[in-house]
Amino acid sequence: MSLASFFQPRSIALVGATEREGSVGRAIWDNLRSFTGPVFPVNAKHAEVCGVRAFPKIASLPEVPELVIIVTPAATVPQLVEDAGIAGAKAVVVISAGFKETGAEGAKLEAEALAAARRHGVRLIGPNCLGLMNPHAGLNASFASSVARPGRVAFLSQSGALCTAILDWSHDQHVGFSAFVSTGAMADVGWGDLIRHFGADPHTGSIVIYMESVGDDASAFLAAARSVAAEKPIVVIKVGRTSEASRAAASHTGAMTGSDAVLDAALRQSGVLRVDTIEELFDMAEVLAKQPLPAGPRLAIVTNAGGPGALATDALVLGHGALADLSAETMAELNALLPASWSHHNPVDVLGDADAARFAQALRIVSRDRGVDGVLAILTPQAMTHPTDIAREVAQIAQKAEKPLLASWMGAQSVMEGRAILNAAHVPTYDYPDEAAHAFVRMREHRMRLLWLSETQSAHADDDDAEPPQVSEMISAVLRSGRTLMTEQEAKQLLQVAGIPVVETRAAYDEAAAVAAAEAIGYPVAVKLLSDTITHKSDCGGVQLNLLNATAVQQAWRLIRDNVTHLHGLGAFDGVTVQRMITQKGYELILGTSTDAQFGPVLLFGAGGTLVEVLQDRALALPPLNHASARRWVEQTRISRVLHGGRGQPPVDFAALDDVLVKFARLVQHERRIVELDINPLLATSEGVLALDARVVVRE
Repeated sequence: MSLASFFQPRSIALVGATEREGSVGRAIWDNLRSFTGPVFPVNAKHAEVCGVRAFPKIASLPEVPELVIIVTPAATVPQLVEDAGIAGAKAVVVISAGFKETGAEGAKLEAEALAAARRHGVRLIGPNCLGLMNPHAGLNASFASSVARPGRVAFLSQSGALCTAILDWSHDQHVGFSAFVSTGAMADVGWGDLIRHFGADPHTGSIVIYMESVGDDASAFLAAARSVAAEKPIVVIKVGRTSEASRAAASHTGAMTGSDAVLDAALRQSGVLRVDTIEELFDMAEVLAKQPLPAGPRLAIVTNAGGPGALATDALVLGHGALADLSAETMAELNALLPASWSHHNPVDVLGDADAARFAQALRIVSRDRGVDGVLAILTPQAMTHPTDIAREVAQIAQKAEKPLLASWMGAQSVMEGRAILNAAHVPTYDYPDEAAHAFVRMREHRMRLLWLSETQSAHADDDDAEPPQVSEMISAVLRSGRTLMTEQEAKQLLQVAGIPVVETRAAYDEAAAVAAAEAIGYPVAVKLLSDTITHKSDCGGVQLNLLNATAVQQAWRLIRDNVTHLHGLGAFDGVTVQRMITQKGYELILGTSTDAQFGPVLLFGAGGTLVEVLQDRALALPPLNHASARRWVEQTRISRVLHGGRGQPPVDFAALDDVLVKFARLVQHERRIVELDINPLLATSEGVLALDARVVVRE
């Protein structure tokens, strides 16, 4: 249902309007006086409010209000929402507090208010919020002390207090808004609804979000973000980055995923840029709306002083950007233009006596270089420098620029006019060059996130919901047996059915069977614990490797049995599995999944083996995947650099690895009874990929 009734209502009723100074009802009433449509005060105790006729209840209003704002105590809200729905109102904003944030009784009131809204098809923002503004419509339906300037940024915040602080800050910084929304508890209208609304709003150029929680419908948020982010930048700051509240899990994967890390992966694949500070939140919204995105990480810097260029270089490289290598043609042009003592490399130091013509021509030359993805112009006010004249030249260049162009006009009074000229030309300006370099890095990151988004959308479109029926049958059989932990043998069979290559493995329930299995497979072999209850075999001496004959297999059987019996009792020992000992040189990886309460299946990839928790080299992703997004996921890890080969080692079979990752993602996406699944190690070699060990936990 459309949210237009919140932001372009024809008429408004304020329930709880009052003349009492210092009250929320009075503050909102005063703010609503600038609205051009009819505004009706509803107050059962007073005949008028500030000289305007008041009405005792919503039903007594002379016309149906499209938007109803409620500021009365929480206990009155459910009935008032019911009254608004019966009257025919389309939207309700509940400013009042005292709901689920106060405990069980408040949660009951909130549920009743939501039920009333849904009975009548009414949309509800709040409760416990500051309200909302639409500066382009002259609407200030909030109790903020000032109104936002009109602009192109939609600001959405779960913190009402932060809204007021941002509002004060925005006046000093001349930041304008297409809308200003305090979401409150998000009982009904959530992130997904708001993102879709402002994605279609012609006044909105970008969406910025202060987020404390994703809310109850994470999938709606992600789906909305995916549908909007390619057209309008969405920038988020999320507080609460620590993972103390993430659930404990027995698997490597579950232990290594936290709610914040999962959110990070979800935002990345949805094309949403995440930032760390409030200043950066609005800065990036502005930059992304004004400038094209860089095609790559290579930045060229043109400066009239060496020190600031070095500062920008450090920030660029530390942020995983790169200094552009200037072509021979560019170097020749610069040598012909600049004095002999210029820097002769990037950053291009045009020297402190550079006039506007020299600075501008150097900037043009560098911008034309095909090896340059973006340009940063840095100016320091020196005796021979004319910041305003140079700014005019840079502004002219910006009109024809096809690459991002950023500027740092360092100083105060002497550069103010130049900054204003650049800002008017849509060239973002920064007080310090390291800030500008960091912004370029963020722009590059946003481009990469949009590539993730495109691949994620393709993966969703290509997903055929195909799942081999044997997978469901195998899981059902385990659950019927009263178990939730699959044996290693069962886990590998599951993977094999899903199309993931596994090492040949046989179960053995006595010593003689272990020897027979080894003889059938062929030496050398590995022998591992078979148990319904023990999660990590190596922790209890349950893995014996590189066994060359029957005697070694017999000894391994006894050693594993004795180790497990000593630590966990004989009941934990069911037997062993015998598998081929892989002698190919390769890399041990981990591939896993666990279930996040908000986002569902979460995928983990990284360096594996027994040191997986120590190395902590992993990356998270959400299904589905295609081969392109699988490769992008792998490249996020440090071990990916090793997988490409070097020092005499060939690269791994990336095509086979990508294929395994895609099939793994499809398996856990469509079989939601899989709670946790670890493949550790997943061996990657130049000849293919093989699951050497697996652990699966399932549920009803």
